[in-house]
Amino acid sequence: MAKMRVVQVGKAGGALELVERDIPQPETGQVRIKVQACGVCHSDSITKEGYFPNINYPRVPGHEVAGVIDAIGPNVSAEHWKVGQRVGVGWYGGHCGNCKSCFNSLRNSGARAGDLVAVLGIGGLGHLAVQFAAKMGFRTVAIARGKDKEALAKKLGAAVYIDSSDSDVAAELQKLGGADVIVATVTNAEAMSKAMGGLGVGASFVILGAAAEPMSLNGLDIIMNRQSVKGWPSGVAADSEDTLAFSVLANVRSMNEEYPLEKAAEAYDRMISGKAKFRVVLTTGH
Repeated sequence: MAKMRVVQVGKAGGALELVERDIPQPETGQVRIKVQACGVCHSDSITKEGYFPNINYPRVPGHEVAGVIDAIGPNVSAEHWKVGQRVGVGWYGGHCGNCKSCFNSLRNSGARAGDLVAVLGIGGLGHLAVQFAAKMGFRTVAIARGKDKEALAKKLGAAVYIDSSDSDVAAELQKLGGADVIVATVTNAEAMSKAMGGLGVGASFVILGAAAEPMSLNGLDIIMNRQSVKGWPSGVAADSEDTLAFSVLANVRSMNEEYPLEKAAEAYDRMISGKAKFRVVLTTGH
């Protein structure tokens, strides 16, 4: 039987290892995808470290897949699915994906053109969120540590850049009138908590990055200023299509740090370290 290469985790907390497996045949109602690229997401640590109970090992992580259909099973509509068709797959068939969560959270945030929208963190998610916010007509503020990301943030469309390493983020946002929406793409609870004071009246704090530690909230400020805090995981398959269509229309582009499949462990370490400037992506060479 023909073989394929996969990177698997043998046990909870185990190493990422490159192995060969039999290529599966698509069953009824299924298509088979030849994977060309896969994003390395922070939530892949759930599989690698075994954070959820009842995970069966060995297991192959990865849920941000792009590739082409190379086989179609019985009872699949030939009108919609064809061999050679480019496709993308998200967690739960559409419950993840870094582009989609940035785009979908913004268009459902309640912000209108001209409103002040701040993006906390300019990395794999944040560099996309800045582009989407600017292209949607929001007054866009980019927030990150250090001066080195300022030029990039403004090139992506930010009107204002705040260096969180030497500025009071909340105070700087209040000088601008208070943010109508803050989109948090970082995985640092302290950074999120400090930024919340920059919200305006009736504003929303939208969490896209999952922090391991709890956040600190000022309940009185939230009540008195009618503010809200909410998370946004992603959307359904139709939202993915809308995201891609808008990206083409508005020329929003993802910036990636690419690694070959053989260097999956190195790519994972780069992502988990928080030092990756953009999205870490594995490529298969297909």
